[in-house]
This record gives sequence, C-alpha cells and structure tokens, in this order.
Amino acid sequence: MLKKIVLTGAAGSLGSALRERLSRMCDQLTSVDIKDAPGPLASNETWAVADCAEMEEVAPLMEGAEMVVHFAAIPDERSFEELLRPNFISSYVVWEAAHRAGARRVVYASSVHAVGMHETNAGIDTDAPHRPDTFYGLSKCFTEDLARLYWEKRGLEAVCLRIFSATETPQNTRALGTWLSRPDLVRMVERAVDSPTTGFCVVYGVSANDRAPVSNAKVAFLGYRPQDNAEAYAAEILAKAGTPDPQNPAQMRLGGPFASVPLGESGVAGIQQMTKGA
Repeated sequence: MLKKIVLTGAAGSLGSALRERLSRMCDQLTSVDIKDAPGPLASNETWAVADCAEMEEVAPLMEGAEMVVHFAAIPDERSFEELLRPNFISSYVVWEAAHRAGARRVVYASSVHAVGMHETNAGIDTDAPHRPDTFYGLSKCFTEDLARLYWEKRGLEAVCLRIFSATETPQNTRALGTWLSRPDLVRMVERAVDSPTTGFCVVYGVSANDRAPVSNAKVAFLGYRPQDNAEAYAAEILAKAGTPDPQNPAQMRLGGPFASVPLGESGVAGIQQMTKGA
C-alpha cells in the first residue's frame, strides 16, 4: 500500500476511470484538475483545482507523494501555442515538482501519436524511434524524453503509456487493432504503479487485440496482461465499413487521421469522421 498518489487530469474521461482503483492502492489519493470534482470522492481522496503548468500550484500537492499519475493535457491536436502550457510546460512542472517532493515514479499518459507516422504494418515494438504525427504527438515525444532525462540524471522512474483508441467499445476498422478497453486501461495503470522497479520504459496501451499493430514483448516485466479483444466486434464493424484506401495515411499509419490532418487541425474530428464510415 502506497502512502500517497497524485492523479492529474482527474476529471477527464480516462482520469475518471482511474480514480476508484487508485484510491484502493494508497492511503491518500490527491486528485487534481482545472475543473471542480465531478461527483462524490472516495473516503481517502482529496480534490484540488490547480493548473499543472503553474509550479506554485502543483508543488504543494506533491508533498509526500510516492507515485504521480499524470493524465492532464489537451487530448487533441491544436496549434503549438495552444499546446505549449497544458502539454509541454505542465510536463516539466509535474516532473520537477515530483522530483523535489521525493516521489519514486511518474506514470504518464503518452500516446500512439508519439510514433504516429510509423506504418501500421511495420510491427514496431517499444524501441521504435519517435515519429510524431502532430504538434500533439510532439508534446508526447517531449515528455517521454523529459521522463528519460529525469530517470537518467535524477533517478525518478517513469512509465510512459502510449495510449491508442481508449473508448468503451471499438468504433471503426482501425480500432480492431488499436482499441484499449477501460478495464485494460485500469489494468495497465495498476501494473505501472505497483511494479517494484521500472526505470524508464514505455508500454503500448492496447488491449489483447488479434490485430494489434505493435508489440509489448520487451516490457513484459511490467506484468500488463490485457484481457479484452476487439475481434469480438469485428464482424459488425467490417459489415459497415467502406472500401479501404491503401494510399490514405489515415488508414496506413499508426496515428490514423492524426497522420493526415494539417498541423494544428483537430485529429479527433478525423477519427469521428472515420467512425461514421466504420
């Protein structure tokens, strides 16, 4: 049992899915967001409204923390200027504050978009070099490199979760390979938190999909064993799908629509459009 965990981005869709499990892994859970608490808190949970790009707001919240789960960010492509504070500067603030507080590890919500320009059929593993597909993806590359730097220079461990399609159910043909179910998200974060040692590592946030385009073989030591499989939805999704276009980067690159949108324009809007056509 950990003494204290700090969770940022606690009001987001993914952060909200983690709060209950994290509260059972520690004596004290401090949930942080720029929004007010969305509902009742766990008995050992406190809620703090704070901007993660402001050191004076974040540093006091880190006092006594053993583990930090950093999910706060804008979760879509924007202009570089719009992403600078919430996605770049906030990462520095969180890592520096965690280091000053003597935390042991930061678990970070990275993204497939850090490697989104890799070809889907390349079969990459966790050693693949960064190939961001957007400024958003670039922010994930920056934070992964920051995490490695703080491990190698300051001994602060980090597990960077390259999250793919984190939805309740797979929404389109791409998600037959990239889906991450909510239960598997919780399992992955749980293993990232309770693994005895991690150093710096990255792990792909995908479920046990038959068509998964990436491999976690090199981080088996984390013990992440996903249990859900998008193949259960394949027949329904494929029956509604249009004819694929092998010349379309949105269908041939790991980042999906993020790989084809102009820099600064929403990739989520492209995913929504893809979902309409399955």
